[in-house]
Amino acid sequence: MAPKFKDGDVVLSFSGKWVSWAHTVAAYTSFLSALVVGISLHYHKIVQNEYYGYPEEWFPSVSATIGDRYPERSFFMIFIAVTAGPRFALVGLWYLLTARPNSTLPKFVAFMGVFRTVTCGGWTYVTSTDDHQWHDIFMISYLVATIPWTFGCLALSPNNARAVKYRKYLAGAFFGTLVPLIYYFIQHKVHRVAGAYTIYAFFEWSLILFDVAFDAVTVLDFDTFELVVKDVKGSSKGRTQRVADAVLEKEKDKPINQVFGQVFSWGEALDAAADIYNGFVFWSMLTSLGLLVWYFPLWHMGISGYEVMVMTTISPFLLGIKPVRSLVLKNLRACHFLSLAGLLAYLVKDPVYRLFTVGFAVWMSCLAWAATWYAEGLQPARLESKISAWLIGLVASSVVKFANHTNNPIWPTAHAQNGGMNGIGLTLAILAVLRATRKGPTAGSGLPNQGRKEGSSVLAALGIAGLFFGLHSLLSDSSTMIIWVWDGYPVRGPIAAPHGAVTIAHMGAGLILGLFREDLARSWTLYGIGSIGAALLTLKSGWTGYYGGLILATYLVAASVPLIGSAARKNPAVTFGLGFLIYNFMVLFHVWVVAYAFVPGGPLVREHTDWVMTTTMLLIGCGVFTSVSSTPAAQKKRANAYLNSRKQRSYYLYILGFLQLMSASIAYLRFPTYDYVPYHKDDKILTAGIWTIHFSLDNDMWSSEYRMRDVIKELEIDVIGLLESDLQRIIMGNRDTTQFLAEDLGMYVDYGPGPNKHTWGAALLSKFPIVNSTHHLLPSPVGELAPAIEATLDVYGELVDVFVFHSGQEEDPEDRRLQTEYLSKLMGASPRPSILLSYLVTKPLEGNYNTYVSELSGMHDIDPSDWDRWCEYILYKGVKRTAYARVSRSTITDTEIQVGKFLIGAKPDEAAEVRDARIDESQVPEGMRFPAMFRGEGVRGHRYHVFDEPRYYA
Repeated sequence: MAPKFKDGDVVLSFSGKWVSWAHTVAAYTSFLSALVVGISLHYHKIVQNEYYGYPEEWFPSVSATIGDRYPERSFFMIFIAVTAGPRFALVGLWYLLTARPNSTLPKFVAFMGVFRTVTCGGWTYVTSTDDHQWHDIFMISYLVATIPWTFGCLALSPNNARAVKYRKYLAGAFFGTLVPLIYYFIQHKVHRVAGAYTIYAFFEWSLILFDVAFDAVTVLDFDTFELVVKDVKGSSKGRTQRVADAVLEKEKDKPINQVFGQVFSWGEALDAAADIYNGFVFWSMLTSLGLLVWYFPLWHMGISGYEVMVMTTISPFLLGIKPVRSLVLKNLRACHFLSLAGLLAYLVKDPVYRLFTVGFAVWMSCLAWAATWYAEGLQPARLESKISAWLIGLVASSVVKFANHTNNPIWPTAHAQNGGMNGIGLTLAILAVLRATRKGPTAGSGLPNQGRKEGSSVLAALGIAGLFFGLHSLLSDSSTMIIWVWDGYPVRGPIAAPHGAVTIAHMGAGLILGLFREDLARSWTLYGIGSIGAALLTLKSGWTGYYGGLILATYLVAASVPLIGSAARKNPAVTFGLGFLIYNFMVLFHVWVVAYAFVPGGPLVREHTDWVMTTTMLLIGCGVFTSVSSTPAAQKKRANAYLNSRKQRSYYLYILGFLQLMSASIAYLRFPTYDYVPYHKDDKILTAGIWTIHFSLDNDMWSSEYRMRDVIKELEIDVIGLLESDLQRIIMGNRDTTQFLAEDLGMYVDYGPGPNKHTWGAALLSKFPIVNSTHHLLPSPVGELAPAIEATLDVYGELVDVFVFHSGQEEDPEDRRLQTEYLSKLMGASPRPSILLSYLVTKPLEGNYNTYVSELSGMHDIDPSDWDRWCEYILYKGVKRTAYARVSRSTITDTEIQVGKFLIGAKPDEAAEVRDARIDESQVPEGMRFPAMFRGEGVRGHRYHVFDEPRYYA
């Protein structure tokens, strides 16, 4: 019956709760009807996945159920379309229920609700078969928008205890289900565990049930509405207090409520974004400096002299000169602008001048940031903002590198041809500096010294050195610690994607901990926990080592807040000048442990990453000591100063949250598909190659991943060994070329021995599944360590062993002899067909060659008549070799590509004269030939050389 109201009679009316009921029934019907019809008509087809079918897999996933099959797809689409009307009405009623004057959160949540509805239609009506890319974009957008929608609804819930309880339970169940969901998906996709996809499917269906049920709780709130639409209880007029209001009123003194219980300001949000972008530019320039420095000893094969440019970070020493300090403090905007020279460095073609340009930029950037922290030292709230911006800038740098396969698109090694976005980066940087520096520091050159002598400046400098080194060496790329603990196949730990997002999440958690519990962040208790994490990361592999790394990541970021804050209140020339100087020695220290054969005093620290980690934590301990020992009165004064200024934290945390959502989305997009196909599967050809990539810097100091990808793809290489491939150090930019190549080319990847194994790196990329792999460090009593990968591949159903090996250098003959014997015995012990992709440092038919190619190893040379070799060799046994070619490198590296073709399943000839008999290309089937494009002048500087054409064998 229509109620009466003072405005007049209502002709037709019904309770708002029926909108919720209509939405719930239509949504559940769309999914469940498709499930019933799918199981009834196509059961065996929808439980089948790429690896298993019934009976190993016996329950279908959501995507398989609502996918392309008729008529279940039609059932789903019809009812999901019916759901759209009640869905929009539900979002609208929720906004009317929660809207309040001067509050932007209800508007934001309503927008997220509409956005989720539209994107739901996107992934529903654009299936992965129709357009895989857009299906994924809509799906990711929907999942990402679910987070602010869920938490926004929790924050805005009316004061209805029953509804609040259900929302908390359902939200917890939804997000809690994500953990086992991801776990079982990895078990299915990576480990190929039979039955794992069925368990994954149950969790996937649970997500659907929880998601719809969360919105169904509105039935308990919408009885306040009666449609036409009139609010019969007055809730939408602001008369009914929200749960969030009641909590804020009761707990208004809690820091979290002082942060988020404020009116949103776009101006202040832009200020925070500008500060953070400035921090991002700082980290982009600092992380590129080592990479540019590395170019010179790399091409000089020893100390070049340009290494001195790492010292450009010590510019804060100038702040010890009073007139200079005064000049810098009064001209911080100019200092920040001058530091942007590094973003223009990509226009400088000469590598020497490009290095000098970036060195100047880093000099000015370190000076500007140290002066900024010092200038705000007596303003705790402003100082906290600058520290937060600098740390979130590091997180942003890691997210950007995560999205770009460990490269930063504004580095001076990037340009338009290899994915660079230098012009956009520079434009945003100019705008950010203009915005962030329009207000000068609250105190000028005459800053008083009161309160700046808490504890020792020298100890604070030691803490800054350890802290900056830890942040840079371990957290400037999300995959660094993952590669530290990588131990080969089968996968026994994290992988770069998706788990890079987990590293980034712990960095964000560390910042939140440092901001809201600074007393804990500066404590010896947390320092001890961080030290345990450092020990686990250094000593353990797999998940145990990674968990230690996550503990350390959280600690390093959390401790940054009190340690930088403490240093800012002391003599900046000592705390930051001396701090950066010691940081520089730590950078050299962690390179010396692997470069010991090329540097003075190197053997003293040979292979001692454990010493590097111990020194890092001891240095941080010095900073903790002087921070903890600061006067209690000063600490209390600073704590009181925060109480009235914590609102500004919210904007930095909003951006931090956005970066976390971005990293989660990137992780989803980069998750390996493992559906890789070799180039000539019908001919059962395996094309194998070996290439020494010289740390992915070309002759002109440009990042070379894109050029490498192109030639590997055009040569149709199925399996390739990459040498000199370990780039996970400060001096090499904390990069990983294999991530980009593997994902872009569609290949499995084994990174090989990690950076904590002290080699120059060996990696394996394969179109064929890697069943098992073992990493070896070969005997090297004098010279550099020699890495090797022993991998078993599933090649067209046959197991084939592939060895990737980098021998020691020419100056150490005893090392090379021992390594030769070790590897030859290793290859000889394999009962399977085998291929060696290697860098041997020997002449054909002489010396150690006769041990590699011998009865001990059982291996044959791919072409014994090729006399013009010294480094790279391809050897094989138990498999029929059909072709061999040498391809020039262009300007990518200093070593050519050697490539061989092998016919799988064919019985090899044992007699050498038959085995090595050559034939003309015209006698070879088309699918077994090398590409013709590399004949003559070739393409982009790549051509068949030495023989000027491929060689084919009978």
